[in-house]
This record gives sequence, C-alpha cells and structure tokens, in this order.
Amino acid sequence: MQIIDAAAGHKALEFPALIAALRDAFSGAFEMPQRQLFPLDQSQEFGDSFALLPAWNAEVIGVKIFTHYPSNRAQGRETVAAQVLLFDRKSGLPMALVEGSALTLWRTAAASALAATYLARPDAETLLVCGTGKLAPFMALAHASVRPIKEIYIWGRSHDAADATADHIQKIRPDISCELATNLKKAAGSADIISCATGAHQPILYGDWVQPGTHVDLVGNHNANFRECDTELIVKSRVYVDSYKNTFSEAGELILPVQEGVFSLDSVEAELKELCQNNVPMRSSAGDITLYKSVGTALADLAAAHLVFKTIERR
Repeated sequence: MQIIDAAAGHKALEFPALIAALRDAFSGAFEMPQRQLFPLDQSQEFGDSFALLPAWNAEVIGVKIFTHYPSNRAQGRETVAAQVLLFDRKSGLPMALVEGSALTLWRTAAASALAATYLARPDAETLLVCGTGKLAPFMALAHASVRPIKEIYIWGRSHDAADATADHIQKIRPDISCELATNLKKAAGSADIISCATGAHQPILYGDWVQPGTHVDLVGNHNANFRECDTELIVKSRVYVDSYKNTFSEAGELILPVQEGVFSLDSVEAELKELCQNNVPMRSSAGDITLYKSVGTALADLAAAHLVFKTIERR
C-alpha cells in the first residue's frame, strides 16, 4: 500500500485532468452513502468532531476520514486533518493512503469548476472570489481553467490578506489581471462568476447585488445554521447542489429559507451527478442566475485520490 503525502498529491494534480476525472466519476455508476459526522463532545455545539465519507465505483472503494478541532487554531495547529484510504474494488486489498487536506482543496475547487462548465455562461470573463483562506487560490485557478477569465477580484475582511491572495494568484496566472476588491457590493454586481469560500456564519452576499446572468458558487459552509448568502439570492436563482443527501441536511443556505417558508427543496434543479449525465435542465438563457451549493462529496474525494494514485504509478 502506498503512503502518499500532501506534497506528492499537489505534484500529481492539475485542474484539467482532475475536472475530467470528476466528470467521469459523476457520470458513471457509483454508490455514495450519506456521510456521517460525529461530535466528540455533545456539550459543545461547535466542538471537536470527526467524519466518515464512503464511496465506491467499479474500480475502487474509498473512505475519507477527517477530524475537525476548532480549538487547534489557538495553539497554532491545523484545525482539520484528513486521510483518504483506497481499496481495489475487485480484490478488496488496500491500494493507498492519500493525505486528504491537500486533496480536499483540489477536489472542492475542481467540483465547482465542473459544475460551472454546465452552469456559468460560456463567455464569463470576470470572477469574484470571496475568502482569503487556503481554498481561495484553488477556487480562482479552477474556474479560470474552464472559462475565459480575464479579471479576478479577491475580497476578504482583511484587505492585507486579500491583497496577498491576489498577488499569489497573479504569480501563477500572470496572463490574468488579479487584484483586491475593496467594495464587495460593487464587485458582486459586475462579476460573471462569484465564488464564496469563507467561514461566514451570516450572509456576506445578497440577492439584490447579483445581476442577471451571474453564476454563484458557494463552498464555504456546511452547517445547517450558517449561510454565505441571503434568502433573496436563493429564491431568485436556479439552484443546483453537489449532493441532495448532504446539502439538504447540512447547507444553511437552503435549510434556512425552507424554515422561513419561502423556498422548497423540491425547487432544487439537480445535483452534480445529474448535470454530468446531461439529463436535467441547465442554464436556459443568458439572463439566468445559477447557484451551485456544495458541502463536499466522498465521490469527489475518491476520484481525486484515485487520480493521484494512478498518476504516481505512471511515473
């Protein structure tokens, strides 16, 4: 069994190949039980926890295991630790243990970019990324790999962090203008694609800011009581998700409007599997606002880890 660390995972991945691998995985036959999240201390609402995310297809079986320890931040330690264990589907024998935190950055961004290939306007040129964490550059680079992006704007509560994130992306993609967004409302109103990857508990993106034709991508939240956008944006958008099972139980962006009595989960157009299988309504006009809400899927972890394994095997 191979032990594949984060550095090897980063080296093995690039967005075009990963997006293609995810498309193949979601358009094919697979099984993906609902993931299980376990609080380790029932007395704390947002305390330490761990999770299990299983999935399998005709080639491999995989399970992602991760821990979330929010208190680690105060000690200067990582708050999330993750591993993906792969087994051969035919023999049941273990193939690899792949470091999962780096893998999560890649697969989250690639899944959003995959959804954008179906939902964002083909001529989308301006991208707004909300967030300055580790995921932000991956979101920008993934979207820029599937649409003719000419301008990227980065917004964060810390202007210094947003400026540093923009500089980092600019060095990787010098052909694209990348700069700080100081006015979020103005930036949102002029963007063709808006990608939110924040830790926000309350909305930072509002429906009356978003113009017709925009594609919105929400990846930062997987808590039923939190949300990155307001109810108005959900109601005025054509809504898509990565997984019905997971988003319907974890995404406050959808759950809270349902509780308010203004939105029904039956209104969600499709999940990523159905988009990849080309059997559901997609963008019907240039004026549609499309919204893709994801909380992460085990199948994306499985496909990404398997791609890393195969790429290293070929070298």
